[in-house]
Amino acid sequence: MKLQDWPSQERPREKLLARGAQSLSDAELLAIFLRTGIQGINAVDLSRSLLQRFGSLRGLLSAERDAFCAAKGLGDAKYVQLQAVLEMARRHFQENLCRNNVFSSANDTRAFLVSQLRDEPNEVFAMLLLDAQHRLIAFKPMFYGTLDAASVYPRVLVKTALDAKAAAVILAHNHPSGVAEPSQADRMITRRIVDAMALLDIRVLDHFVIGDSEAVSFAERGLL
Repeated sequence: MKLQDWPSQERPREKLLARGAQSLSDAELLAIFLRTGIQGINAVDLSRSLLQRFGSLRGLLSAERDAFCAAKGLGDAKYVQLQAVLEMARRHFQENLCRNNVFSSANDTRAFLVSQLRDEPNEVFAMLLLDAQHRLIAFKPMFYGTLDAASVYPRVLVKTALDAKAAAVILAHNHPSGVAEPSQADRMITRRIVDAMALLDIRVLDHFVIGDSEAVSFAERGLL
């Protein structure tokens, strides 16, 4: 059945306008992004098929270009459109962090770090550089590693913070395994970084470990 033949309150666009985006299912949200279906399949049914093919909405959003474009109803134009949407979301979070104290934007801070690091195939160690009011100066990916480790050098982190005139930093790295639980090695390197930064009066406010479905905070765990 064509979408225009559905009751108006059940069509994704009308439903979003009446009830808000949060009321839509993954398939309905994707249908709005796709805008149209393909021969004999409406946009919602096509979306359901794509979600099944890629396993989840996240699986679709993080798919490699070749796999994404090979699916019926997608292609280069949709891939480019999707990448633009994802990058706009990242910049939205970053803009909020630049404007506000990171502690008044805790959810944006977490969401920004997740958007940057969660889908990295290998481990990436990064740093948020903050001014004296704890507003964002810059986000800096610092070290790139393998599937389960990245070599981290505290002296390089300290130099980067000094060069940026940062008063404080937030550390972050991802676990490609998807498990966000901090390892003993994570705790040890964090302590070394905290000690190195303290010599120059730069505070380490937190260290986030990014997994599949959560971001674990060292500060919230009392690990700093």
